[in-house]
Amino acid sequence: MAEVVSSVAPLVDESRQLKLLMDHVSDHAIYLLDPDGRICSWNRGGERVNGYTAEEVIGQHVSIFYSPEEQRQGLPQQTLDRARDQGRLVGEGWRVRRNGERFRASVVIEAVREHGALLGFVKVTQDITERYQAQCLLQDAQRARQHLQRFEGVGRLTRGLAHEFNNLLTTVGNALDLIALRPGADARTLDLIELAQAAADRGSLLTRQLLAFSADQTLVSEPVSVPQLLDEALPSLQRVCPQTVRMRVELPPELPPIATDGVQLHSAVLNLVLNSCEAMPQGGTVTITACLEQRLAPDAAQPTLRRYVAITVTDEGAGMPPDVAERASEPFFTTKEIGKGSGLGLSQVFGFVSQCDGFVDVQTAPGRGTTVRLLLPAIEEVEHA
Repeated sequence: MAEVVSSVAPLVDESRQLKLLMDHVSDHAIYLLDPDGRICSWNRGGERVNGYTAEEVIGQHVSIFYSPEEQRQGLPQQTLDRARDQGRLVGEGWRVRRNGERFRASVVIEAVREHGALLGFVKVTQDITERYQAQCLLQDAQRARQHLQRFEGVGRLTRGLAHEFNNLLTTVGNALDLIALRPGADARTLDLIELAQAAADRGSLLTRQLLAFSADQTLVSEPVSVPQLLDEALPSLQRVCPQTVRMRVELPPELPPIATDGVQLHSAVLNLVLNSCEAMPQGGTVTITACLEQRLAPDAAQPTLRRYVAITVTDEGAGMPPDVAERASEPFFTTKEIGKGSGLGLSQVFGFVSQCDGFVDVQTAPGRGTTVRLLLPAIEEVEHA
């Protein structure tokens, strides 16, 4: 039998070994830069990560992977200067592909020296966008969970006080009703009874807000279509807005239903709209939107993705500084004048949403308005075999 001789050259040439090694690393962009930052070599991973072919990129400056703003700030050259001075630079940031798409990159730059002279740089780039997004989702879930834990202790105290307060108000209200029924009461007495009854009604509303915050109210949970509920609630929401405030509603035609108390959800959205109107004394636009999102459940023992219907209320007001935003959902905390508000509006929203196994996300900054998002679990469809 004739001996079969392979036509494949053995891997004895070191330069060939290195080229094969670099070309077969497809998930990392590995390339050389000259001392001025121009690209001298390019591997297959560079084409996959950055989108450029070797013919398009060799000879170009490394700054083509940075955004125009970062180029104007001189960030590419600053990065090379640090790598030259420190010998090695490790970091991450946003980079730009050939098609203009931004991606999160993990970057390592090594200065290459021979006899003390700088010959150039070796740069390794990895696309870590998915990992970065997962970390952001986990951080959001952790922050939401911390909010829930923070209010548990206050909620227990509030629950007991609200029940006791409600019992006292019931006694006061019944006594006022009996006094009003007694014959011979003059007009002055009836006026005083009416004022006292109004105060008792206000106190009753506060107890309901306290119970909502403490998650001890009774919810009539049933499947609710968010687009339908908001569409039906729109007239009442518009009525609470002053003439200087315009309301804009953008709702998708179809969203999965959520299991909640429609009346309480209406009340929560109403609270947010009122807050938005008060944040814009000179007028502006309140925008209400809804969408379906996949988020990590903040109360799950293990990170678990869950579908949520997100109801978003956005205003164009002055926004809140970080110290105020941090306390905005605390019960009784308010920046309004004494007698202008109880400080329970947003805490009621937090309590109701947490009772529905959801969470609240608040985004605000001075001069950028405020966005409050209610994330309520969607009813999952059961698959039949």
